[in-house]
Amino acid sequence: MTLRVLDPRLSAEGEALRLAPALQSLEGAVIGMIDNAKINTERFFDHIAEILKKEYGVREFIRKRKPDATRPVAPEMLAQMMGADAILSAIGD
Repeated sequence: MTLRVLDPRLSAEGEALRLAPALQSLEGAVIGMIDNAKINTERFFDHIAEILKKEYGVREFIRKRKPDATRPVAPEMLAQMMGADAILSAIGD
């Protein structure tokens, strides 16, 4: 499995976002999960987290929930994800 994440050093303001280098493995990784507050997103992330932990050896998850789906992720919430090796952002319904 090859994962690619956005390079957190890049700004969305006028700069093209680039993909960060692929992670070599998820073994021992910390994965951030941003829940956009839509119905079933939490349940979806629970399922994904179970698979990532059991089958890929992910060590830890940092989970945050946005106040609602219409707002962008607050900079403070992104700052709380700085320890993550990769971040998932998902919707539900």
